[in-house]
Amino acid sequence: MLISALGIWVAARIVPQVQIVGMGPLLAAALLLGIVNAIVRPIFIFLTLPITILTLGVFLLVVNAAMIGLVAALLDGFVVGGFLPALLASIIVSITGWFASWFIGPRGHIKVMYVGHDRTD
Repeated sequence: MLISALGIWVAARIVPQVQIVGMGPLLAAALLLGIVNAIVRPIFIFLTLPITILTLGVFLLVVNAAMIGLVAALLDGFVVGGFLPALLASIIVSITGWFASWFIGPRGHIKVMYVGHDRTD
């Protein structure tokens, strides 16, 4: 949820027509986006599977933008001014999540790498 909140915050800073009003709506938008992505998005992907296959997966960008737009429509304090801002916001949220996954392992732990000499006592 915090990674999604960070992505939404970055999108609101970069995309002019995406606005978030305060920390409360930001966290609520991240939570609602997680719920929408868990429940609504799989159904939407299944229903649009033929066009997704025809476009070689590019239509998934439209699906992601629709999920951002749905969250904005359901939540006061989170405003998205159209399809293109929603598309850009969804790309930014995805890139933020992808980048964060480099630092957080699949089990949710931060990866720490040690470089040094083998110790023999």
